[in-house]
Amino acid sequence: MAGHRQSKKHRHITWAVAGAAVVAGAGIAAQTSMAATVWPAQKTFTGRAFDTCAAPSLSAMKAWHTGFYGAAAVYVGGKNRGCSQPNLTASWVKSVSSLGWKLIPLYVGAQPPCQSGSNPEKLTASTAASLGASDAADAVAKASALGMKAGSPVYLDMEAYDITNAACNDAVLTYVRAFDKGLHAKTYRTGFYGFTSSSAKAIATAKDRTDLPGNLWYALWDKQNTTTADWPWGSTQYTDHSRGHQYLVNSKETSNGYTITVDRDAWDGPVAITG
Repeated sequence: MAGHRQSKKHRHITWAVAGAAVVAGAGIAAQTSMAATVWPAQKTFTGRAFDTCAAPSLSAMKAWHTGFYGAAAVYVGGKNRGCSQPNLTASWVKSVSSLGWKLIPLYVGAQPPCQSGSNPEKLTASTAASLGASDAADAVAKASALGMKAGSPVYLDMEAYDITNAACNDAVLTYVRAFDKGLHAKTYRTGFYGFTSSSAKAIATAKDRTDLPGNLWYALWDKQNTTTADWPWGSTQYTDHSRGHQYLVNSKETSNGYTITVDRDAWDGPVAITG
């Protein structure tokens, strides 16, 4: 995630690169038609959300529950997760959910082999499939342990990379497909966070749609609170409440005495099932 997963040391690398389709209505359908699996009904939120590196304290979440934001993204796991999460526990999830907050689970898995900077976990062409499967198992275990039940989405955080590098892009897509198959096998919905100029574009424009995410969260920092007006791809892609838009980053905001630096998101898509 642009301003939050990465340290300040590496943040400019992502921004520099970032600056440089599913079929109609398939966002939900692709995930609810698999074999004979009975899928829990999707829990959808439409409105403004925020994401920040570390889950805020329960006191801060109470103070911020003013109606301006209705959902918060939380980093449930991944070897490339940038911040420790002392507040993010099953008890916290239960408490903030009881306040009315909707939660958006993020998982920072392996990053592309051609991506600038260093990461604890990078995929390669030879490890992409196995890493995708093992990271999916870990993501489900982490989300489940927090009380995010089957039917919840997990959004895979893939930072910016050179998608014109065919070998690198193919490896990323192999990883994503394996990750998504792993989520589906456990009845978790698939989501993806990426940049409109790179990682999200790779997903949205891939010709082979097999096992690609059913929900797309795109980073386009145009300060427009919308998931439609600035949607960069076909109007029939990722419909049926399957979109998120990160439209403003590193916004230092204060509510009822609690100051947090957040990214703002326009949201019209699935959120965690916690009840």
